[in-house]
Amino acid sequence: MDIFLKDIRKYYKERKILNIDKLTIEKKKITGIIGPNGAGKSTLINIIAGLDNNFLGQVEYNGKKLDNYLYKNITLVNQKPYLFKRSVYDNIAYPLKIRGFNKVDIKNKVEDMIRKFEIDDLKDKRAHKLSGGESQKVSLARALVFNPKLLLLDEPTSNIDPDSIKIMEREIMNFNKSSNSTVIIITHNMSQAKRMCNKLVYLSKGDVIEDDIF
Repeated sequence: MDIFLKDIRKYYKERKILNIDKLTIEKKKITGIIGPNGAGKSTLINIIAGLDNNFLGQVEYNGKKLDNYLYKNITLVNQKPYLFKRSVYDNIAYPLKIRGFNKVDIKNKVEDMIRKFEIDDLKDKRAHKLSGGESQKVSLARALVFNPKLLLLDEPTSNIDPDSIKIMEREIMNFNKSSNSTVIIITHNMSQAKRMCNKLVYLSKGDVIEDDIF
């Protein structure tokens, strides 16, 4: 999914949050968004996700405006995910259930995610009682299980253990390669950005300062 942003202006009262003339996110690539705190990174990703409509300008997805079909093929993973007070298995299965997948496909897809994320010992646990790293892995597994066309990640590996980071980075990159889906990740970790991303967008005070391809 190609993403094209034009003349994006976002204000909070009189304070400028975003001021982007043009920005293209290429399909099938992993694009990193970096910059200091307050640069507008999370605001930008929320706009792309269709969660913030209070802005000026336009966002196009494969040359189209956001519609219900496109919206159902976009998912966002936050730094502090919200998980239902149900089992890990049920949390991962949820996107498939609401999209009408049959029981056999749901079981196969969820078990595949549980295996990939190495969380078999967690599948029957209540998701809201997990540790930070466990929650992040479950949240990402839930996002990937329905094979979205656009995966948005807002610092998904912040403040978690190295082993969990390694698993999550591996699965994000594997997903991108196997599905040809577009991935956008906000990160403060330059080493992570260089490991994972095809392109970096540098934001500062709401402006795109640099737009580099690795």
